[in-house]
Amino acid sequence: MILNFKINLKQILCYLCIFTLLFGSNAYISYSNKAISTSTPLPRFTVVLDPGHGGIDSGCVGSLGIYERDINLCIAQKLGDFLKTLGIKVVLTRTNQDGLYGTFASGHKKRDMKAREEIIKKANPNLVVSIHLNSYSSPSPHGAQVFYKLNNDISRELGQALQDMFVEQVEGSRKNSMPGDFYILNCTKSAGILVECGFLSNPEEEAKLVTPEYQEKIAYTIMCGVVEYFGLAES
Repeated sequence: MILNFKINLKQILCYLCIFTLLFGSNAYISYSNKAISTSTPLPRFTVVLDPGHGGIDSGCVGSLGIYERDINLCIAQKLGDFLKTLGIKVVLTRTNQDGLYGTFASGHKKRDMKAREEIIKKANPNLVVSIHLNSYSSPSPHGAQVFYKLNNDISRELGQALQDMFVEQVEGSRKNSMPGDFYILNCTKSAGILVECGFLSNPEEEAKLVTPEYQEKIAYTIMCGVVEYFGLAES
């Protein structure tokens, strides 16, 4: 049986990045008849990954009792593994289910966000990617959507380019990226995006978001956007 796949050059690059992850550092990533050897140093970039919420701040909760904070962390960790394989330095604002507020007390959310800001400023990253899940009062809305930093043309271009990749690779994704005035994206002068990876309030999408395979698919798609943004392969 012959399967028809719609594969463009961006997707081919990303597939080969995964191949490198699985089969060792001596592999070569080819793209449009050019090659990058992972046995030689790749351009050094720093990306801060921010898994939203944590600890007492669970974020939105799905009908299955799934907490947003947990899925955010899983996706961010998978994305981090992909990016490290490309020679990119990865800094996570949190690495476990806990929040960054210390002792739970009044003002914990503000302390949590300040701690994330300190991590971002210390890392001095080339890019900030914040990972979240969406929710709505109706179960109908669905689909991943990218929000980009306000008044930042580079973030806007990256946001729409990544949104286009979601449309190509993740069924049901929304068509357009949107500007967003988010605290976490304003912690750096560099480019920043916030990815709402799907709606926990949509039962069908929630059922996919809890699976490692779908989380990896989301992480993979974001990786493709980062690969293009940093120009790790030439067209």
